[in-house]
Amino acid sequence: MSAETPDTLPHLITIVGRGVPSTYEITVDGEIELVGADPLEEATVVTDHAVEGAVDTGVMRFRFSGQMANVQVADWNGVPAPDSPSTPEVHIDYGAPAQAGN
Repeated sequence: MSAETPDTLPHLITIVGRGVPSTYEITVDGEIELVGADPLEEATVVTDHAVEGAVDTGVMRFRFSGQMANVQVADWNGVPAPDSPSTPEVHIDYGAPAQAGN
């Protein structure tokens, strides 16, 4: 985790698993960072402008700057949203305040 703060990464994206192994890819035109988890333990690839990984159950959160460029989610069969009801829910909050523990 870097020393980035909600002031420098003011937006929040939340990926919510639906109990089915699924993949996600997120690209932004600014910086992006995983919140509250170790990318190695979560098997999440994080670069300056993109993240990709898998989620089954639980929640993955990322803070970012700039604008959302691309979000792709697919279920275990590779069927993308919105064609599959099993793909994770994606919530994007621009200007989201920091939460306790973040």
